[in-house]
Amino acid sequence: MDNTFWLKLALGFLVGSLWITLTTLSAERYGSKVGGLIGGLPSTVVIALLFIGYTQSPLVAAQATTVMPLAQGMNGLFILAFILLIPRGLKLAMPVSLLVWFSLATFLYLLDRLNLLSFLISIIGWLILLAFCYIVVERWMQIPSRSKQSIAYPPSQLIWRALFGGAVISFAVLMGKLGGPLLGGIFGSFPAMFLSTLVITSYIGGAAYSKPVGKSLLVSGLINVPLYEIMVRYLYPRVGLALGTSIAVVLSIGFGYMTFLFMKSRLS
Repeated sequence: MDNTFWLKLALGFLVGSLWITLTTLSAERYGSKVGGLIGGLPSTVVIALLFIGYTQSPLVAAQATTVMPLAQGMNGLFILAFILLIPRGLKLAMPVSLLVWFSLATFLYLLDRLNLLSFLISIIGWLILLAFCYIVVERWMQIPSRSKQSIAYPPSQLIWRALFGGAVISFAVLMGKLGGPLLGGIFGSFPAMFLSTLVITSYIGGAAYSKPVGKSLLVSGLINVPLYEIMVRYLYPRVGLALGTSIAVVLSIGFGYMTFLFMKSRLS
């Protein structure tokens, strides 16, 4: 493996560990809406697309976004499965939700390999899943948001969170490199941020805490990450890697703020 891959792996671990720690701390101190919002902002996808553009070309990175919006929508179904099952315990919620994700990701990958997917279909599928997941968590499940948590924890717990989150993301990056065409394609959409955040929040506060964070995480992630991918698709071929990433990140901050306003007014 070349040095570029190891750099990507190291950055994935660093960004993932910091982002997941920030997400869980924000959820505790400012409530589930703020924590879920931060966790759903584009983070590791920025690194992934940046490295594709750097090691291959901005055009290849733009083309790689074809299935990404739909893949992110399917990640919403992973969160739904986790939220539904977490009252029965993490030992059931985690493997079953991962099985749901793995089945959907395999199906998506095979459709892509058979050239049955287009960017338009990916966008339509993403919007349908976004609407469906929002209705389920907000209207059917009726999960109330949570205010800040009064939790006392030693510094060692912060280290544990960072290591766990970074390890999950690094594992996804490594499998994408070593897993061959099938596993590589599947793990390209692995919900590492979602999984890490849900596991940590359920460990800290149980199902009653993990479910509202998961709801906010779902809404933020299914809005902000696909929007970033769409921006990259059109910016990279036109303005290049550095400027395209900069513009997409700045605009993502604006979209994130609008998402927060939506969550404040619309999420229970």
